[in-house]
Amino acid sequence: MSMSSGPTPAPSTAGDPPPLLSLRNIDKSFGAVHVLRSVDLDVYAGQVTALVGDNGAGKSTLIKGVAGIYSFDSGDYLFEGQPVVVHDPKAANALGIEVVYQDLALCDNLDVVHNMFLGREEKRGITLDEDDMESRARKTLDGLSVRTLKSVRQKVSSLSGGQRQTVAIARAVLWNSKLVILDEPTAALGVAQTEQVLNLVRRLADNGLGVILISHNMNDVMQVADNIAALYLGQMAAQVKAKDVSHGQIVELITSGRSGDLGLHPQQTGASA
Repeated sequence: MSMSSGPTPAPSTAGDPPPLLSLRNIDKSFGAVHVLRSVDLDVYAGQVTALVGDNGAGKSTLIKGVAGIYSFDSGDYLFEGQPVVVHDPKAANALGIEVVYQDLALCDNLDVVHNMFLGREEKRGITLDEDDMESRARKTLDGLSVRTLKSVRQKVSSLSGGQRQTVAIARAVLWNSKLVILDEPTAALGVAQTEQVLNLVRRLADNGLGVILISHNMNDVMQVADNIAALYLGQMAAQVKAKDVSHGQIVELITSGRSGDLGLHPQQTGASA
C-alpha cells in the first residue's frame, strides 16, 4: 500500500474525540475493476459506526482491507492517530482489530470456552490451562452482561443463533480489542434474538470499543448506530450522525448516492445534474 507523505487525521467534529480509525483516499482495484474510489471513513471509540450500501458497493472489500486480508492500492490508514501499514490479519489483530464474519467460524463440537480460545489456547506446560481459559471466558461474558448462556461449557451445537453470535462477539473482545467489526450480525436471527444481539453491540460501544456494524437492516442501523457511512458504487456517499438523518435519506444514499443536498455530486453518481 502506498502512503502519501505526512498524512494527518481529519479534524473531529464538535463533541467527538479524534477517530480511532481513519481512512483517507482509499483505492482498491481487482484487475480492471475499480472497487473502491477515494474512500474516507472515520470510526470512533465508544461509538457504533454502521457501514451500509447495496450489494457490490464495496463494503466487504473495505472491511477486508481494514482487517489485513486485502492490501489497499493507495491511501492513508491511520489507527489511534498514527499511520500504519496493515499487510495481514495478524498486523490488524496486533493493533486491536477483530472481525466477526457472517459464518462466525465456530466449531459445533467444542464448548463455549474452547471456541472463544480457538487457535489462541492458553497452556500450562504442555497441557491446556482449562481453569484460566474458563475464568477469562466467564469474565468477558460477564463484562458484556451476557445472561443468555447457561454454561460456558455448553457445546456450541446446542446454542441458538443469537447465542452463537454472542459467543463469536465475546471471542472478538477477549483479546484486548479496540475495534470490533461485525458483518451482518442479525441476518439470520428472529426478533427476540436480534434485540439481544443489538443490545450487545450497544454495550461494546458503551464499554469504550469502536464498532463497525455492517448491516442491510435499516431498522437495526437506526436503533443502534451513532454514525452511518453509506457506500455507493465504491465511493463514500456520506458519513453522517444517525440522529441527523432519516431512514428514507439513508435508503436514498444507498440506492442513488445522494439525498437532497447530502451525498455525492450528480456527476459522481452518473445522474444528470
